[in-house]
Amino acid sequence: MTLPDPAVAVGIDLGTSGARAAALSANGDVVGFAASPFADPAESRSPAAWWTRVRECLAALGDATSLAQVEGLAIDGTSGTVLSVDAKGQPLGGVLMYNDPCPDAALVERIATLSPADSPARGANSALARAIHLLRASPEAMILHQADWIARQLGLTVSITDENNALKTGYDLATERWPDWIVEAGMPIERLPQVRRAGEPVGVVGPSAMALGLSPGCRVHAGTTDGCASFLATGASQIGDGVTALGSTMVLKLASSHPVNAADYGIYAHRVLDFWLVGGASNSGGAVIRALLGDDRLEDLTARLNPDQPTGLDYYPLLKPGERFPINDPAYPPRLSPRPADDAVFFQGLLEGMTAIERQGFERLRTLGAPPLRSVRTVGGGARNPAWTAMRRSALGVDFLPARSVEAAVGAASLVLARRQA
Repeated sequence: MTLPDPAVAVGIDLGTSGARAAALSANGDVVGFAASPFADPAESRSPAAWWTRVRECLAALGDATSLAQVEGLAIDGTSGTVLSVDAKGQPLGGVLMYNDPCPDAALVERIATLSPADSPARGANSALARAIHLLRASPEAMILHQADWIARQLGLTVSITDENNALKTGYDLATERWPDWIVEAGMPIERLPQVRRAGEPVGVVGPSAMALGLSPGCRVHAGTTDGCASFLATGASQIGDGVTALGSTMVLKLASSHPVNAADYGIYAHRVLDFWLVGGASNSGGAVIRALLGDDRLEDLTARLNPDQPTGLDYYPLLKPGERFPINDPAYPPRLSPRPADDAVFFQGLLEGMTAIERQGFERLRTLGAPPLRSVRTVGGGARNPAWTAMRRSALGVDFLPARSVEAAVGAASLVLARRQA
Protein backbone atom coordinates (compact mmCIF):
# COMPACT_ATOMS: atom_id res chain seq x y z
CA MET A 1 0.00 0.00 0.00
CA THR A 2 1.40 3.40 -1.05
CA LEU A 3 1.26 6.00 1.68
CA PRO A 4 0.04 9.49 0.71
CA ASP A 5 2.61 12.26 0.45
CA PRO A 6 2.99 14.23 3.68
CA ALA A 7 1.37 17.61 4.16
CA VAL A 8 3.85 20.47 3.81
CA ALA A 9 1.51 23.48 3.50
CA VAL A 10 -1.72 24.48 5.22
CA GLY A 11 -4.21 27.11 4.14
CA ILE A 12 -6.91 28.53 6.40
CA ASP A 13 -9.96 30.25 4.92
CA LEU A 14 -12.15 32.39 7.12
CA GLY A 15 -15.28 33.16 5.13
CA THR A 16 -18.82 34.32 5.69
CA SER A 17 -20.14 30.86 6.59
CA GLY A 18 -17.31 29.52 8.74
CA ALA A 19 -13.71 28.35 8.64
CA ARG A 20 -12.06 25.82 6.34
CA ALA A 21 -8.57 24.39 6.26
CA ALA A 22 -6.68 22.47 3.59
CA ALA A 23 -3.39 20.60 3.73
CA LEU A 24 -1.35 20.23 0.55
CA SER A 25 1.54 17.96 -0.34
CA ALA A 26 4.68 19.30 -2.01
CA ASN A 27 3.20 18.69 -5.47
CA GLY A 28 -0.03 20.53 -4.64
CA ASP A 29 -2.31 17.56 -3.98
CA VAL A 30 -4.94 18.06 -1.27
CA VAL A 31 -4.12 15.51 1.43
CA GLY A 32 -6.53 16.82 4.07
CA PHE A 33 -9.52 19.13 4.32
CA ALA A 34 -11.76 20.24 7.19
CA ALA A 35 -14.62 22.69 7.66
CA SER A 36 -16.29 24.17 10.72
CA PRO A 37 -19.39 26.30 9.98
CA PHE A 38 -20.57 29.15 12.12
CA ALA A 39 -23.52 28.21 14.31
CA ASP A 40 -25.40 31.41 13.49
CA PRO A 41 -24.86 34.74 11.71
CA ALA A 42 -23.66 36.41 14.91
CA GLU A 43 -20.60 34.14 14.96
CA SER A 44 -19.44 35.53 11.62
CA ARG A 45 -18.61 38.82 13.36
CA SER A 46 -17.21 37.36 16.59
CA PRO A 47 -13.39 37.04 16.83
CA ALA A 48 -13.81 34.41 19.56
CA ALA A 49 -15.95 32.34 17.18
CA TRP A 50 -13.43 32.83 14.34
CA TRP A 51 -10.68 31.39 16.50
CA THR A 52 -12.86 28.55 17.79
CA ARG A 53 -13.75 27.48 14.24
CA VAL A 54 -10.13 27.73 13.08
CA ARG A 55 -9.00 25.56 16.00
CA GLU A 56 -11.70 23.02 15.19
CA CYS A 57 -10.57 22.92 11.57
CA LEU A 58 -6.92 22.42 12.44
CA ALA A 59 -7.79 19.72 14.96
CA ALA A 60 -9.87 17.89 12.35
CA LEU A 61 -7.13 18.37 9.77
CA GLY A 62 -4.66 16.81 12.18
CA ASP A 63 -6.94 13.81 12.53
CA ALA A 64 -7.01 13.38 8.75
CA THR A 65 -3.28 13.79 8.11
CA SER A 66 -0.15 14.44 10.14
CA LEU A 67 0.75 18.11 10.48
CA ALA A 68 4.22 17.37 11.84
CA GLN A 69 5.97 18.06 8.52
CA VAL A 70 4.00 21.17 7.61
CA GLU A 71 6.52 23.86 6.73
CA GLY A 72 4.19 26.83 6.56
CA LEU A 73 0.63 28.11 6.71
CA ALA A 74 -1.24 31.10 5.33
CA ILE A 75 -4.65 32.58 6.11
CA ASP A 76 -7.22 34.32 3.96
CA GLY A 77 -10.08 36.38 5.33
CA THR A 78 -12.99 38.42 4.07
CA SER A 79 -11.70 41.51 2.30
CA GLY A 80 -12.25 44.71 4.25
CA THR A 81 -13.26 43.17 7.60
CA VAL A 82 -11.49 45.11 10.36
CA LEU A 83 -11.37 44.99 14.15
CA SER A 84 -9.81 47.00 16.97
CA VAL A 85 -7.45 45.28 19.43
CA ASP A 86 -5.41 46.29 22.45
CA ALA A 87 -1.61 46.23 22.76
CA LYS A 88 -1.70 42.46 23.39
CA GLY A 89 -3.86 41.80 20.35
CA GLN A 90 -7.06 41.17 22.30
CA PRO A 91 -10.29 42.41 20.66
CA LEU A 92 -11.81 45.54 22.14
CA GLY A 93 -15.29 44.71 20.94
CA GLY A 94 -15.21 46.62 17.69
CA VAL A 95 -15.67 44.56 14.51
CA LEU A 96 -16.93 45.96 11.23
CA MET A 97 -17.46 43.40 8.50
CA TYR A 98 -16.59 43.64 4.82
CA ASN A 99 -20.19 44.52 3.91
CA ASP A 100 -20.91 46.94 6.77
CA PRO A 101 -21.20 50.53 5.53
CA CYS A 102 -19.18 52.94 7.64
CA PRO A 103 -21.54 54.33 10.30
CA ASP A 104 -20.09 57.82 9.77
CA ALA A 105 -20.81 59.15 6.29
CA ALA A 106 -18.61 62.18 6.93
CA LEU A 107 -15.57 59.88 7.10
CA VAL A 108 -16.42 58.44 3.71
CA GLU A 109 -16.72 61.94 2.27
CA ARG A 110 -13.41 63.05 3.80
CA ILE A 111 -11.59 60.04 2.33
CA ALA A 112 -13.10 60.85 -1.06
CA THR A 113 -11.66 64.37 -0.95
CA LEU A 114 -8.17 63.24 0.11
CA SER A 115 -7.59 59.96 -1.70
CA PRO A 116 -6.51 59.28 -5.29
CA ALA A 117 -9.47 58.86 -7.61
CA ASP A 118 -8.75 55.17 -8.21
CA SER A 119 -8.13 54.24 -4.56
CA PRO A 120 -9.98 51.11 -3.34
CA ALA A 121 -10.26 52.87 0.04
CA ARG A 122 -13.02 55.07 -1.33
CA GLY A 123 -16.78 54.48 -1.11
CA ALA A 124 -19.44 53.64 1.45
CA ASN A 125 -17.83 50.26 2.14
CA SER A 126 -14.35 51.70 2.64
CA ALA A 127 -12.33 49.56 5.03
CA LEU A 128 -10.29 52.66 5.86
CA ALA A 129 -13.43 54.54 6.91
CA ARG A 130 -14.47 51.61 9.09
CA ALA A 131 -10.99 51.48 10.64
CA ILE A 132 -10.98 55.19 11.48
CA HIS A 133 -14.47 54.86 12.98
CA LEU A 134 -13.28 52.03 15.25
CA LEU A 135 -10.21 54.01 16.25
CA ARG A 136 -12.31 56.99 17.32
CA ALA A 137 -14.12 54.71 19.76
CA SER A 138 -10.79 53.33 21.10
CA PRO A 139 -8.00 55.84 20.33
CA GLU A 140 -5.22 53.63 21.74
CA ALA A 141 -6.28 50.59 19.74
CA MET A 142 -4.51 48.84 16.90
CA ILE A 143 -6.44 48.00 13.74
CA LEU A 144 -6.20 44.51 12.26
CA HIS A 145 -7.84 42.69 9.40
CA GLN A 146 -9.57 39.38 10.00
CA ALA A 147 -6.70 37.26 8.65
CA ASP A 148 -4.14 39.29 10.63
CA TRP A 149 -5.90 38.56 13.90
CA ILE A 150 -5.98 34.82 13.30
CA ALA A 151 -2.26 34.95 12.52
CA ARG A 152 -1.74 36.55 15.94
CA GLN A 153 -3.66 33.70 17.58
CA LEU A 154 -1.46 31.18 15.81
CA GLY A 155 1.71 32.70 17.17
CA LEU A 156 2.74 35.96 15.52
CA THR A 157 3.91 38.38 18.19
CA VAL A 158 3.66 41.50 16.02
CA SER A 159 0.83 42.82 13.89
CA ILE A 160 1.47 42.07 10.22
CA THR A 161 -0.92 42.12 7.30
CA ASP A 162 -0.63 41.37 3.60
CA GLU A 163 -0.95 43.97 0.87
CA ASN A 164 -4.14 42.38 -0.52
CA ASN A 165 -6.03 42.87 2.75
CA ALA A 166 -4.38 46.27 3.22
CA LEU A 167 -5.54 47.59 -0.16
CA LYS A 168 -9.03 48.73 0.93
CA THR A 169 -7.49 50.25 4.06
CA GLY A 170 -5.53 52.65 1.85
CA TYR A 171 -2.22 50.89 1.26
CA ASP A 172 -0.31 52.12 -1.80
CA LEU A 173 0.90 49.19 -3.91
CA ALA A 174 3.09 51.39 -6.11
CA THR A 175 5.20 52.78 -3.26
CA GLU A 176 4.60 49.79 -0.96
CA ARG A 177 3.79 51.95 2.04
CA TRP A 178 0.89 53.45 3.94
CA PRO A 179 0.42 56.84 2.22
CA ASP A 180 0.52 60.15 4.03
CA TRP A 181 -3.00 61.12 2.99
CA ILE A 182 -4.56 58.49 5.28
CA VAL A 183 -3.08 60.34 8.27
CA GLU A 184 -4.89 63.49 7.19
CA ALA A 185 -8.03 61.39 6.85
CA GLY A 186 -7.72 60.42 10.52
CA MET A 187 -5.72 57.18 10.53
CA PRO A 188 -2.37 57.29 12.38
CA ILE A 189 -0.05 54.90 10.54
CA GLU A 190 1.34 53.58 13.83
CA ARG A 191 -2.11 52.13 14.54
CA LEU A 192 -1.95 49.94 11.45
CA PRO A 193 -0.07 46.65 10.96
CA GLN A 194 3.14 46.24 9.03
CA VAL A 195 2.51 45.14 5.44
CA ARG A 196 4.17 42.30 3.54
CA ARG A 197 3.55 40.80 0.12
CA ALA A 198 1.13 37.89 0.02
CA GLY A 199 2.92 34.63 0.77
CA GLU A 200 5.99 36.19 2.36
CA PRO A 201 7.16 34.37 5.53
CA VAL A 202 6.56 36.66 8.53
CA GLY A 203 7.16 34.49 11.59
CA VAL A 204 6.66 31.09 13.15
CA VAL A 205 3.76 29.49 14.98
CA GLY A 206 3.39 29.61 18.74
CA PRO A 207 2.17 27.26 21.49
CA SER A 208 -1.50 27.41 20.48
CA ALA A 209 -0.67 26.13 16.98
CA MET A 210 1.83 23.56 18.25
CA ALA A 211 -0.86 22.17 20.55
CA LEU A 212 -2.83 21.38 17.38
CA GLY A 213 -0.01 19.34 15.87
CA LEU A 214 2.08 21.90 13.99
CA SER A 215 5.83 21.82 14.52
CA PRO A 216 7.75 24.64 16.26
CA GLY A 217 9.48 25.52 12.98
CA CYS A 218 6.26 25.92 10.99
CA ARG A 219 6.29 29.36 9.37
CA VAL A 220 3.40 31.79 9.22
CA HIS A 221 3.15 33.40 5.78
CA ALA A 222 1.42 36.67 4.95
CA GLY A 223 -2.04 35.71 3.72
CA THR A 224 -4.51 37.27 1.31
CA THR A 225 -8.19 38.02 0.81
CA ASP A 226 -10.78 35.31 0.26
CA GLY A 227 -11.28 36.50 -3.32
CA CYS A 228 -7.60 36.26 -4.22
CA ALA A 229 -7.34 32.87 -2.52
CA SER A 230 -10.33 31.57 -4.47
CA PHE A 231 -8.63 32.58 -7.74
CA LEU A 232 -5.39 30.82 -6.76
CA ALA A 233 -7.32 27.70 -5.73
CA THR A 234 -8.50 27.14 -9.30
CA GLY A 235 -4.95 26.74 -10.57
CA ALA A 236 -5.12 29.91 -12.68
CA SER A 237 -1.73 31.61 -12.64
CA GLN A 238 -0.65 32.51 -16.19
CA ILE A 239 -1.17 35.91 -17.77
CA GLY A 240 -4.56 35.86 -19.48
CA ASP A 241 -6.02 33.14 -17.27
CA GLY A 242 -9.55 34.11 -16.29
CA VAL A 243 -11.90 32.84 -13.61
CA THR A 244 -15.64 33.37 -13.73
CA ALA A 245 -17.62 32.91 -10.51
CA LEU A 246 -21.22 32.10 -11.39
CA GLY A 247 -22.92 32.59 -8.06
CA SER A 248 -25.65 34.99 -6.94
CA THR A 249 -23.78 37.58 -8.96
CA MET A 250 -21.23 37.15 -11.74
CA VAL A 251 -17.62 37.97 -10.85
CA LEU A 252 -14.82 37.97 -13.43
CA LYS A 253 -11.12 37.90 -12.56
CA LEU A 254 -8.10 37.91 -14.82
CA ALA A 255 -4.36 37.43 -14.31
CA SER A 256 -2.52 40.44 -15.71
CA SER A 257 1.13 41.38 -16.17
CA HIS A 258 0.39 44.89 -14.89
CA PRO A 259 -2.13 46.64 -12.65
CA VAL A 260 -5.44 47.88 -14.07
CA ASN A 261 -7.50 50.28 -11.98
CA ALA A 262 -10.83 51.75 -12.99
CA ALA A 263 -12.78 52.98 -9.98
CA ASP A 264 -15.81 53.81 -12.12
CA TYR A 265 -16.26 50.08 -12.77
CA GLY A 266 -15.22 48.91 -9.31
CA ILE A 267 -11.98 47.54 -10.76
CA TYR A 268 -8.73 47.60 -8.82
CA ALA A 269 -5.63 45.44 -8.92
CA HIS A 270 -4.24 43.05 -6.34
CA ARG A 271 -0.65 41.85 -6.58
CA VAL A 272 -0.51 38.07 -6.07
CA LEU A 273 2.72 36.09 -6.47
CA ASP A 274 4.25 37.28 -9.79
CA PHE A 275 1.11 38.67 -11.43
CA TRP A 276 -1.68 41.19 -10.89
CA LEU A 277 -5.27 40.16 -10.38
CA VAL A 278 -7.93 42.43 -11.89
CA GLY A 279 -11.65 42.01 -12.32
CA GLY A 280 -15.16 43.26 -11.99
CA ALA A 281 -18.56 42.16 -10.72
CA SER A 282 -21.94 42.37 -12.46
CA ASN A 283 -25.24 42.59 -10.63
CA SER A 284 -26.56 39.85 -12.91
CA GLY A 285 -26.25 36.22 -11.89
CA GLY A 286 -27.92 33.34 -10.16
CA ALA A 287 -30.00 35.54 -7.88
CA VAL A 288 -31.91 36.75 -10.93
CA ILE A 289 -32.67 33.19 -12.06
CA ARG A 290 -33.70 32.19 -8.56
CA ALA A 291 -36.11 35.10 -8.27
CA LEU A 292 -37.67 34.61 -11.71
CA LEU A 293 -37.83 30.82 -11.92
CA GLY A 294 -37.07 29.38 -8.48
CA ASP A 295 -34.60 26.60 -7.71
CA ASP A 296 -36.87 23.56 -7.85
CA ARG A 297 -37.45 23.61 -11.63
CA LEU A 298 -33.95 24.35 -12.90
CA GLU A 299 -32.91 20.74 -13.42
CA ASP A 300 -35.93 20.01 -15.61
CA LEU A 301 -35.57 23.29 -17.50
CA THR A 302 -31.86 22.66 -18.07
CA ALA A 303 -32.67 19.35 -19.79
CA ARG A 304 -34.74 21.28 -22.33
CA LEU A 305 -32.11 23.89 -23.21
CA ASN A 306 -30.81 23.91 -26.78
CA PRO A 307 -27.59 25.96 -27.04
CA ASP A 308 -27.35 25.25 -30.78
CA GLN A 309 -30.56 27.21 -31.38
CA PRO A 310 -30.26 30.71 -29.85
CA THR A 311 -33.54 32.27 -28.75
CA GLY A 312 -32.81 35.70 -30.19
CA LEU A 313 -34.02 37.27 -26.94
CA ASP A 314 -31.87 40.26 -26.09
CA TYR A 315 -32.06 40.14 -22.30
CA TYR A 316 -29.97 42.00 -19.75
CA PRO A 317 -30.97 40.04 -16.62
CA LEU A 318 -31.17 42.27 -13.56
CA LEU A 319 -33.58 42.24 -10.63
CA LYS A 320 -33.76 46.03 -10.45
CA PRO A 321 -32.21 49.00 -12.24
CA GLY A 322 -28.50 49.51 -11.73
CA GLU A 323 -25.34 47.88 -13.06
CA ARG A 324 -21.69 48.30 -12.12
CA PHE A 325 -19.76 46.15 -14.61
CA PRO A 326 -19.29 45.81 -17.57
CA ILE A 327 -21.66 48.80 -17.76
CA ASN A 328 -21.41 51.42 -15.04
CA ASP A 329 -24.85 52.96 -14.69
CA PRO A 330 -26.77 53.08 -11.39
CA ALA A 331 -29.99 53.44 -13.36
CA TYR A 332 -29.30 50.85 -16.05
CA PRO A 333 -32.65 49.08 -16.67
CA PRO A 334 -33.25 45.33 -16.73
CA ARG A 335 -34.28 43.85 -20.09
CA LEU A 336 -36.54 40.86 -19.46
CA SER A 337 -39.23 41.08 -22.11
CA PRO A 338 -40.84 39.70 -24.05
CA ARG A 339 -41.27 36.66 -21.82
CA PRO A 340 -42.07 33.50 -23.81
CA ALA A 341 -44.84 31.18 -22.65
CA ASP A 342 -42.30 28.34 -22.45
CA ASP A 343 -40.14 28.79 -19.34
CA ALA A 344 -37.35 26.70 -20.88
CA VAL A 345 -37.01 29.29 -23.63
CA PHE A 346 -37.15 32.07 -21.02
CA PHE A 347 -34.44 30.30 -19.00
CA GLN A 348 -32.24 29.95 -22.08
CA GLY A 349 -32.75 33.63 -22.86
CA LEU A 350 -31.60 34.55 -19.35
CA LEU A 351 -28.48 32.40 -19.71
CA GLU A 352 -27.76 33.88 -23.14
CA GLY A 353 -28.01 37.35 -21.63
CA MET A 354 -25.61 36.47 -18.82
CA THR A 355 -23.22 34.90 -21.33
CA ALA A 356 -23.22 38.18 -23.25
CA ILE A 357 -22.45 40.05 -20.02
CA GLU A 358 -19.51 37.73 -19.34
CA ARG A 359 -18.13 38.28 -22.85
CA GLN A 360 -18.61 42.05 -22.54
CA GLY A 361 -16.92 41.95 -19.13
CA PHE A 362 -13.71 40.38 -20.37
CA GLU A 363 -13.81 42.75 -23.36
CA ARG A 364 -14.19 45.67 -20.96
CA LEU A 365 -11.13 44.56 -19.02
CA ARG A 366 -9.22 44.38 -22.30
CA THR A 367 -10.24 47.91 -23.34
CA LEU A 368 -9.13 49.20 -19.94
CA GLY A 369 -5.65 47.78 -20.50
CA ALA A 370 -5.79 44.17 -19.29
CA PRO A 371 -4.27 41.37 -21.40
CA PRO A 372 -6.45 39.33 -23.75
CA LEU A 373 -8.30 36.38 -22.27
CA ARG A 374 -6.57 33.05 -23.01
CA SER A 375 -8.47 30.58 -20.80
CA VAL A 376 -11.40 30.38 -18.39
CA ARG A 377 -11.98 28.35 -15.26
CA THR A 378 -15.45 28.44 -13.71
CA VAL A 379 -16.59 28.21 -10.11
CA GLY A 380 -19.99 28.56 -8.47
CA GLY A 381 -23.29 26.81 -9.04
CA GLY A 382 -23.55 27.82 -12.69
CA ALA A 383 -20.44 25.79 -13.50
CA ARG A 384 -22.54 22.63 -13.20
CA ASN A 385 -24.85 23.54 -16.11
CA PRO A 386 -23.46 21.89 -19.29
CA ALA A 387 -25.73 23.78 -21.66
CA TRP A 388 -24.68 27.12 -20.22
CA THR A 389 -21.05 26.04 -20.44
CA ALA A 390 -21.55 25.30 -24.14
CA MET A 391 -23.02 28.79 -24.69
CA ARG A 392 -20.15 30.42 -22.84
CA ARG A 393 -17.47 28.39 -24.59
CA SER A 394 -18.88 29.45 -27.97
CA ALA A 395 -19.17 33.12 -26.97
CA LEU A 396 -15.71 33.47 -25.43
CA GLY A 397 -13.77 31.35 -27.91
CA VAL A 398 -11.02 30.31 -25.48
CA ASP A 399 -10.04 27.12 -23.68
CA PHE A 400 -12.29 26.15 -20.78
CA LEU A 401 -10.12 24.48 -18.15
CA PRO A 402 -11.17 22.56 -15.03
CA ALA A 403 -10.73 24.32 -11.71
CA ARG A 404 -8.19 22.52 -9.53
CA SER A 405 -10.28 23.40 -6.48
CA VAL A 406 -13.10 25.72 -5.46
CA GLU A 407 -11.86 25.99 -1.88
CA ALA A 408 -10.17 29.26 -0.92
CA ALA A 409 -8.17 27.37 1.73
CA VAL A 410 -6.39 25.54 -1.10
CA GLY A 411 -5.49 28.90 -2.61
CA ALA A 412 -4.10 30.15 0.70
CA ALA A 413 -1.97 27.01 1.03
CA SER A 414 -0.70 27.51 -2.53
CA LEU A 415 0.91 30.77 -1.39
CA VAL A 416 3.10 28.67 0.90
CA LEU A 417 3.99 26.25 -1.88
CA ALA A 418 4.88 29.09 -4.24
CA ARG A 419 7.40 30.45 -1.75
CA ARG A 420 8.73 26.95 -1.17
CA GLN A 421 9.31 26.45 -4.89
CA ALA A 422 10.72 29.91 -5.58
